[in-house]
Amino acid sequence: MNGVMGVIFASDNENKLNELTIHRTTASLPFCGRYRLIDFTLSNFVNSGITQIGIVTRSNYSSLMDHIRMGRDWDLNRKNGGLSIFPPFVLNSSREMYKGKIEAIYSIQGFIRRSPEEYVLLSNSNIAMNIDFDEVMAAHLAAKADITMLVYRAKTTTGRRLVVETEGEGEVKDLYFSTTPVLQDMTLGLNVYLIKKDLLLTLVEHEYARGHVDFEKDILMKQLGSIKMHAHMVKSHAAIVDDVRTYYNESMKVLDPKVREELFYGDSIIYTKVKDSVPTLYREHACVKNSLIADGCEIDGLVENSILFRGVKVARGAEVRNSIIMEDGKILENSSVAYAITDKNVTVSSGRTISGYDTYPIVIVKDKTV
Repeated sequence: MNGVMGVIFASDNENKLNELTIHRTTASLPFCGRYRLIDFTLSNFVNSGITQIGIVTRSNYSSLMDHIRMGRDWDLNRKNGGLSIFPPFVLNSSREMYKGKIEAIYSIQGFIRRSPEEYVLLSNSNIAMNIDFDEVMAAHLAAKADITMLVYRAKTTTGRRLVVETEGEGEVKDLYFSTTPVLQDMTLGLNVYLIKKDLLLTLVEHEYARGHVDFEKDILMKQLGSIKMHAHMVKSHAAIVDDVRTYYNESMKVLDPKVREELFYGDSIIYTKVKDSVPTLYREHACVKNSLIADGCEIDGLVENSILFRGVKVARGAEVRNSIIMEDGKILENSSVAYAITDKNVTVSSGRTISGYDTYPIVIVKDKTV
């Protein structure tokens, strides 16, 4: 896909992720033991030959900068193309943060114009999937579409998901936002769009001049019937992480070997920042069931249906069930953790019990001792 450049939005729905994004942007949210959410989008781009990539930041992006390190682990630290990081300001003179994707795209229009690629692939950074974008381009050309959007089948567990209604071979006939959770599967947008560069800039400039900021509401919905939109169904596992509940649920799904196979061993490899850690040490009283354990951990207690990031210590007599323990967490002697998400460097003191519910997991913020 030499004729395609990528634009990634590093922040989305951070107000719904609450304690998990106090110290970081959505893109750098840890996921599945050793990854960050942006790893999936970056890897999908690079594996499809997209090497001209811009990332538009918004807030708390120091952890993102530390993680991507100018794209070295994705082979993006190159002379031609590579990775470009943009600040969150609409105009350098105003120093005002962009309010939506339209303003974000307008703020980097110079970068988009200068790039030699004919197409732009726009994507949020809170999407976990493994996909070959060559297939998306082929479908886009076959449908003779102006915009191709990626969609998937899922339940609307949170409000404001883009519902896509199609007819024929995927032609979009209606778009609207869900307002309440729905129990049955629906066709939902993944917030990934393939569009010609010139058309994108024309649409963005038109709406920006009128004070509009929302890409989906102010461009896609308004252009229904005027330009041809095609929906490309992603049939392998795909997930949007946009609040604490979806973060927990989508993380727990990865304990399923089928989901794990599709996500990490599907079309290609998912890359991340390389850290040289020692192997995990399982001591005499360790008991681990149906869990993902990253390297550098030390386990001498019970871990069941859980995800442990690098450097986690579970002491003798401690129990961790149905939980996510982020990097360098310490679960001390005879303590119990269930249905919880503990951020980096959290210590659960000896004899303490932390328990949430599968529908409402407890979140312990970074660097806290409970």
